Order: sequence, then structure tokens, then C-alpha cells
Amino acid sequence: MVLATANPDKAREIAALLDGFEVVPRPADVPDVDETGATLEENARLKAAALVEATGCAAVADDTGLEVLALDGAPGVYSARFAGEHASYADNVTKLLSVMEGVADRRARFRTVALARFPDGREVVAEGAVDGVITSAARGDGGFGYDPVFQPDEGDGRTYAELTLEEKNALSHRGRAFRALAARLRHT
Repeated sequence: MVLATANPDKAREIAALLDGFEVVPRPADVPDVDETGATLEENARLKAAALVEATGCAAVADDTGLEVLALDGAPGVYSARFAGEHASYADNVTKLLSVMEGVADRRARFRTVALARFPDGREVVAEGAVDGVITSAARGDGGFGYDPVFQPDEGDGRTYAELTLEEKNALSHRGRAFRALAARLRHT
């Protein structure tokens, strides 16, 4: 299956989670797909369909959103571009910490929708979510995106960025979504 993501951080996590499946990187000549969907599932579908069209092979895509309770679920589907269209990870984290300054209720949820699409149009979809809190400052050097400011409830008080990749994959939203997707793919 061809990975729809060109993000090397995300590709490394997904490849590790889809153990037992042949996963190949997105060809360099396939352009980015505009994420114009109103939901995570719609964006995952857009990306997977574009890769199937471009390669003729089965494709796997995902979309992830950080949903902050105090921000009425934002940034949500706009998580990757929260601080602007070409924002860096650091830009998004800085903006989130800025808008959360002085906010007492810091509850949040990370949610991933993983979707595999086949050339015949069949799809397999799975979702994973993890509840946690937004920390008041970035902590840790691992991971990517909002990992330095997301502290999962199920952990030991560390942020995703303070966990090893294996520890993060064991409890993360992406880990849950792709393990569920892999299980469903084995039974289709």
C-alpha cells in the first residue's frame, strides 16, 4: 500500500504501526492533496483517493486533529495550519500556547481517522482517540506537531514528545487508529 503522507515523521510512525503490510512511500512526483474536507474522514479519503488515482495501487491515508475543549474543538481539522497555511510545528504550538494562556480547563483530545482505499473503490476506515491536557509549556524533544504540549491522560505525566516512539505508538491516537485499521484489513 502506498502511503499518502509526504510527512517523514508521520510516515515513520505509520510504517511501524502497519507491521505485516507492505507499505511504500508516496512517490515524489505525486503532489500534495488539498485538504478541503470538513471532517478528518473526508480529508483522509481525499488523500487516499488521490494516491490510488496517481499510482493505481491501494493507498493508506490519515488525518489527525487536536480538539481542545476550551476552544470549542479547535484547531480540529485545521490543526496542521492553525497558525497559518504554511505554519511550522513550532508556529502551531506557539499559537496554541498563546491562545490557551490563562485558560484553566486545558482538556483536549487527539483524534485520527485512518483510511485504506483500493483501486476498485473499496474502503476500510478506523478511528483512534486519546484524551489528555495541553501543558502550559512545551516539554520534550521527540515526536512532532503538538507532541510537546499534549500530555495524555493514560500516561505517566509525560508529553508525547517525552516518550519514545514505541511508548507513543502504544498509547497514541494514531497508534490506535492504525492498529484498528490493520486488524480490519486482515479480515477483509
